[in-house]
Amino acid sequence: MMNNKNNHVPQQQDVQVRERMSLTFRRLSQKKWMDIWHGNPPGIILFVFGLIVALIMSIPIVYVIWRSLFAGADRWARLLDERIPQLLWNTLSLTVAVTACALAIGVSLAWIVVRTDLPGRKVWQWLLALPLVIPPYVGAVTYIIVFGPTGWARDVWRDTPWLVRTFGEYPLNIYSFWGVFFVLTMFTYPYVFLIASASLRKMNRNFEEIARSQGLSTWQIFWKVNLPFLRPAIGAGAILISLYVLSDFGAIAMLRYVTFTAAIYFQRASFDTASASILSLVLIVLTVLILWVESWTRRKNKYYQTSNSFKEPDILSLGKWKPVAIFFVFVIFSLAIVLPIAVLTYWSIIGIRMGALNERFFIFAFNSLKVSGFASLLCMVLALPVIYLKSRYPSVISSAIDKLSYAGYALPGVIVALGFIFIFNNHIPMLYNTFYMLALAFVVRFLPQAMQAGEASLSLVSPRMDEAARSLGYPPWKVMFTVILPNILPGILAGGALVFVSSIKELPATLMLRPPGFDTLAVRIWVDASEALYHLAAPAALLIIFISIIPLRYMLRKY
Repeated sequence: MMNNKNNHVPQQQDVQVRERMSLTFRRLSQKKWMDIWHGNPPGIILFVFGLIVALIMSIPIVYVIWRSLFAGADRWARLLDERIPQLLWNTLSLTVAVTACALAIGVSLAWIVVRTDLPGRKVWQWLLALPLVIPPYVGAVTYIIVFGPTGWARDVWRDTPWLVRTFGEYPLNIYSFWGVFFVLTMFTYPYVFLIASASLRKMNRNFEEIARSQGLSTWQIFWKVNLPFLRPAIGAGAILISLYVLSDFGAIAMLRYVTFTAAIYFQRASFDTASASILSLVLIVLTVLILWVESWTRRKNKYYQTSNSFKEPDILSLGKWKPVAIFFVFVIFSLAIVLPIAVLTYWSIIGIRMGALNERFFIFAFNSLKVSGFASLLCMVLALPVIYLKSRYPSVISSAIDKLSYAGYALPGVIVALGFIFIFNNHIPMLYNTFYMLALAFVVRFLPQAMQAGEASLSLVSPRMDEAARSLGYPPWKVMFTVILPNILPGILAGGALVFVSSIKELPATLMLRPPGFDTLAVRIWVDASEALYHLAAPAALLIIFISIIPLRYMLRKY
């Protein structure tokens, strides 16, 4: 009996030691947790909600890295020798050319419209932004109809003998690098036009007056004074244009030009997902490099202006250059807006007469509205906890969640689709081949649009409102929904509108993820235009354009 007592005492001591160690570990963990959140951790519900969003948004990147690591050395070597060098040249040359030309057009148009006495300058601010509402693949269809091998321009050329005698056969080839370059430039220049216009309106006149007093001409002032202050706007526009060109699939595929996005899509179509993942990884690296280069150049060049003596910039007289400016503005407007809308209207009238607005058309429209509406609703719900965590609970964790939430926006739709196909097919089969999977892919692609709009509204709400609600015993998630949401609802709804329109235009992810028989307006435009059934494609294209005008009003108000 004595032996049993003596044995029991050490056992009790061991239990007590383990309990003390466990308590110490818990206290250290709690202290570390408090340190991460700077003494103000979020509630568990809010944290888990934000973590779920981050996990959903990381699906494409995790999939691409995982699949490419196990693709095999032979496949890597073959692609590096045969495909990747040519794809790199095609993609980078197109990206650089479109970005440079779109920047030149966008900045020059912004300068003419904002800073000169161009007739009707207020109206031109609206009209020159309208190419944003035309998806480039829709624009590509209209240019094929006009300038293609069997297009209107070829018919005019062939029926004009002196043109044939002087210049020979029809010289334009829309299915070429220059065709893709032209189409993407016409529909991406508004990115820099809008941002540069906003910067020019906020530019302080004092700097120009000082430069003019030193004897500098208007041209010298532009290069030495205005352009440095436009650097952030130009950089932001360049990033938007570059990422768009890298991710575009519709216009590039319509015009039979092969870049990484088109190659990834066709590799997936032939069920070679390993090769598609390798190409996707290279494209992700390209995207990261472009973002890094822009960030590095922005750090090297910083310019500031004070607002305490702000004077609105002068409106400069064009003088003898007025006809040239009017001609330039009118040519860009005609090519980017008038021509595409006129072609679509012409074919829509023919299509309506031939019964294009039948039951199938309205089914496609309903499918588009359903999946885009559901995606925009999800984005509005998911954006709220992410922006609330970032704003009210800054930490390494909330910063990581925020950065992951932006990852899908920088990725092409084909890469997002590849990740969802793998994850849902292997791990969530009940949702595979459903419109819910497609809607979630739209969330990954466009959640940052809802976040940006919501974040702008949240920045105007004082944190003291949160503190007052917390002092009454409200948990963080309840504060977010009952106190903060009503105050930032207009911004959240504006972000939802942007997501809705972006989703209704999205083509590659829809092509790859749509359930069998679930066609949308974007898919039908692609299919019908590929088969030269323009009278069926045009009404759907016009409907998408009219719907896209909704967020344009928001963007113009913002900029």
